[in-house]
Amino acid sequence: MSITSAATLATLDRTGPRRITDLAVIEGVTQPAMTVLVRVMEESGLVERRGDPSDKRVTLVCLTGAGASYVRARRRAGVEAFARLIDELTREEVNALKAALPALLHLAELEDQDREGAKQ
Repeated sequence: MSITSAATLATLDRTGPRRITDLAVIEGVTQPAMTVLVRVMEESGLVERRGDPSDKRVTLVCLTGAGASYVRARRRAGVEAFARLIDELTREEVNALKAALPALLHLAELEDQDREGAKQ
């Protein structure tokens, strides 16, 4: 799976159903490229298209159960990989990571704000 596909699935998991145009902006690709990507993920059973109940002219891309399972499995694998690596650090290095957590969380918040600004 491509990085953009995985990122798109993670975005849908985090934010809920989105328009293809919104996904394209968030992931930094063209609308035609996102349309192709969504079609491939739809054929794989990871996403589906649904009508927007608030605007019948709009189609939303939604994560399927299989897509949500895939995102959870990737996250779990990432956590396990980091845990194994952290186990190899010295106590001082672990303490340095702990001290950096507030700044890292702030960076994640800033990234979310940037993504939200990009979709508007």
